[in-house]
Amino acid sequence: MPADSPPPRSRRRRRRLVVLLLHRPDTGSRGLAFGFYDEACPDAEEIVSSTVRRLYHADPNVAAALVRLFFHDCFIHGCDASVLLGRVDGRKSERDAAPNQSLRGLGAVEQIKARLEAACPETVSCADVLALAARDGLVLVGGPSYPVLTGRRDSARGFYDEVGAHFPGPNATYAVTLDAFARRGFTERETVALLGSSRLQTMLPAGYLFVVALSVISIFSARAISQERTASGRCGASSSGTGSTTSPGRASRTTPSTQDMVGEMRAVCGGGGDGAAPLEMGYYRQGREVGFGAHYYAKLLEGRGILRSDQQLTAGSTVRWVRVYASGERGQEVFREDFAHAMVKLSSLSPLTGSAGQIRITCAKPLGDYEP
Repeated sequence: MPADSPPPRSRRRRRRLVVLLLHRPDTGSRGLAFGFYDEACPDAEEIVSSTVRRLYHADPNVAAALVRLFFHDCFIHGCDASVLLGRVDGRKSERDAAPNQSLRGLGAVEQIKARLEAACPETVSCADVLALAARDGLVLVGGPSYPVLTGRRDSARGFYDEVGAHFPGPNATYAVTLDAFARRGFTERETVALLGSSRLQTMLPAGYLFVVALSVISIFSARAISQERTASGRCGASSSGTGSTTSPGRASRTTPSTQDMVGEMRAVCGGGGDGAAPLEMGYYRQGREVGFGAHYYAKLLEGRGILRSDQQLTAGSTVRWVRVYASGERGQEVFREDFAHAMVKLSSLSPLTGSAGQIRITCAKPLGDYEP
């Protein structure tokens, strides 16, 4: 069986997911359709899938990069590929906003789009490319397959100001994180499922999932490293956030588990370099047979969340779902189904359809004049 071919049990589970999701009432398509390109570009989805597969075999990190890129796109102003736009006439793009400066996978999207333009000029939107590529990347690392409706069109502008105002940061409080997702129609259960994937930024060739320092280690919660700053600042962190190991008005203190985490961070950050090296966190992975999985939640129950917003998932009503997802094989199955449903819901956020928006030729550049 080919390395990227799912086992029979996995295929059966995916078929069940498709049936389940198609009958869930809260995944409205809002003008999207199955097989939207069947006549205009019948090979569109195969072109996306085969290109993602080729890119993945060259660099397995691309799968997680595409998922994260899709998440960041849809969360701000809907799934309209606005996150892919670069600066136009000096105006800042969404990619200039702090939460997006570490995004990867932009080149991969352009490669997919270039192949589509060669086959079907000015037909397939960048928004649909990203939606399909994120799903295909997940499948390659063992994640659940789910139906992707198509027919999105591309925004002609970015929304730089909205990113900082509405995207929950790594040190966001429990209430702020839940509110940000609730405003986009997500339940607590769906929020917990989506957060599990959005923290998994990079895949090792063997299929491990691990968290990376996206640009500099300073995005990590002061909970784990407030007492462990280095003189160089490369592994430094601000003390603006606090977690379960810090009480108001008291100095930070580290527990044995956070000391282990700090040790792993320092092992990677201690050397020279440009400050952007990936950070392999062994406590966010398990055996070699695991690719996409729910082991993130088991680590949260052990108090080993890196970001403040991660660990706070165990501090309120969301702990119920953390426990469910961490509960062995059945929990893994529930997580996969919940995650697939949440991704379908995410992909239906405020799409531009019909005559709205445009079909970009290059995903980083809008057509014609920039909309103010």
